[in-house]
Amino acid sequence: MIEQLNLAGSFTLPGTSMTLNRMGYGAMQLAGPQVWGPPRDADEAIAVLRGAVESGVNHIDTSDYYGPHVTNQLIKRALHPYPDGLVIVTKVGARRLPDKSWVPALSRQQLIDAVHDNLRNLSLDSLDVVNLRVGGFTEPSEGSIEEPLTVLAELKRQGLVRHIGLSNVTPMQFAQAQTITEIVCVQNFYNVAHRNDDGFIDDLAAKDIAYVPFFPLGGFTPLQSSALDAAAGSLNATPMQVALAWLLQRSPNILLIPGTCSVEHLRENLKAATLQISAEVLGDLAAIGGGRGVQD
Repeated sequence: MIEQLNLAGSFTLPGTSMTLNRMGYGAMQLAGPQVWGPPRDADEAIAVLRGAVESGVNHIDTSDYYGPHVTNQLIKRALHPYPDGLVIVTKVGARRLPDKSWVPALSRQQLIDAVHDNLRNLSLDSLDVVNLRVGGFTEPSEGSIEEPLTVLAELKRQGLVRHIGLSNVTPMQFAQAQTITEIVCVQNFYNVAHRNDDGFIDDLAAKDIAYVPFFPLGGFTPLQSSALDAAAGSLNATPMQVALAWLLQRSPNILLIPGTCSVEHLRENLKAATLQISAEVLGDLAAIGGGRGVQD
C-alpha cells in the first residue's frame, strides 16, 4: 500500500461539487507500447490504479481511444464500483487507426459514439467530465470549435455528460466555447520547458477554471535540463519530481495528471506534491522555458 499523502491541496471545478486533489493520475501509459493494446503487466496496471486512489488521488484522466478501450477497461476492473469522490475525466475527439496513428474524430456521430464507448467501458451512466480534444498532436490549431462542442452540449443536456472541458485549444477557442456551454477545465501541453500558455493559465486562474497540463514531464521526449538536475540535487529529489513540484507552485488552478505504469514511479510522482521549491530555485527553473515565474 502507498502512503496516504496530502496531495498539494485541492481545487473545486467551477459550478460543480467536484473538489479534486491537485495531484491526480493520467492513465494513458497503462496501455501497451505506443498506447496500443494490452499492458505489459496487467497486474501492475491494476496495482497502480488502486495505489493511486489509496494514496488520495481522486482525479483520474483517461480516454477510450487509449488502447483503444484498454485504459477504461482497466480502470473499471481495478476500481469499480467507484469510491465516493473519485472523478474520472475522459476525452473525445480522436480515434486510433490500425497502423496505431491518431486521427481526428469530430463528426457528430463520432462524438456520440465516443461518449457511449466511454460510458460502456467505464460502466457508468453519466461521465463526470468530458474534454473535447481538438487541434494537432500537441499544439492547438485556429478555427471554430462550435460544431463539435454543440454536440457535447447536447449530450450534457441529455444527462450523459455532467461537465465539459477543452483540450488543445487557444484562448480564442476557449472564449468561443464559453458562449456555447460552461467550461470547467482546459487541458493543454505545458511544462517547465514549454511555456506557451503562461498568459492563458493566468487568465483561467482569474476565472477559477482549472488548467491541466498534459505531458507535464515532456511526454514522449522527457525533460532534460541542467537547471532541473541542479534543483533536484539541492532538494534531494529527482528532476521529474522537481518539474511536477514547479507546476504545482506555478499557479493554484493547475491540476496534475502525471502518468506511469509502475507502482514505484507512481510513488515518486506523488511525493513531488510534498516538495517546496525556494524562490531562488524557482527563478533558475523559470529560465528553462523563458516564461513567467510562479504566480504570486
